[in-house]
Amino acid sequence: MRDALVGAAFQLFLERGYEQTTVDDIVTLAGVGRRSFFRYFPSKEDVVFPDHERCLADMTAFLAASGDEHEPVRRVCDAARLVLRMYAENPTFSVQRYRLTKSVPGLRAYELSVVWRYERQLAEYLRERFAGRRDGTLQADVIAAAAVAAHNNALRSWLRSDGQGDASAEVDHALGYVQSAFGTGPAPRPDGDEPEGAEPARDEPARDEPAEDVVVVVSRRGAPLWRVVQEIETALGPGT
Repeated sequence: MRDALVGAAFQLFLERGYEQTTVDDIVTLAGVGRRSFFRYFPSKEDVVFPDHERCLADMTAFLAASGDEHEPVRRVCDAARLVLRMYAENPTFSVQRYRLTKSVPGLRAYELSVVWRYERQLAEYLRERFAGRRDGTLQADVIAAAAVAAHNNALRSWLRSDGQGDASAEVDHALGYVQSAFGTGPAPRPDGDEPEGAEPARDEPARDEPAEDVVVVVSRRGAPLWRVVQEIETALGPGT
């Protein structure tokens, strides 16, 4: 019944337009009554995003199952990948929804509220993990926002390509920035390989290359990343 209502709704949205389609139109095409519609969807907007409640519940359960052995930033990035999996399950539907949402301002606002709920869930998990840290709440909120922004940037790129290409690779690449910036270890690489063009680490300068100066910067624990970068730039001097 739920799938039939979603299918009827999107058929009408594509044929008539979102604003011109009513709930009565949807239930008539689906062959059910209005009561059946509202049993599954509180509003017409909800039928456009039928799978987000399930995905949010999956994310909540995933984070609740976390233990002390899980590095918090990586765990948040893995939770964000659950949203990608939802979109990748049905690329055709996801692309249709993306196009529809772009054309209807009310749906864009609704989608922003959905995204905010994901971000809030990630932030709440990080706040618990960072409890007692200096600026722990601030760190949690910034990292959650960064993870959502990175995920959505890659997701939109995939949707704009009509669902072509490897969405997982794009999202992994984007979330790698979050892991590198905020995590306590190197960003995970799904294939385990070095990035293309990367050279193996060396303990000493290569032969015939001059040794480089070493600059040590001391910063207080918990200092924001921008402050650390500023201190490094100051230590290195102009032209760096």
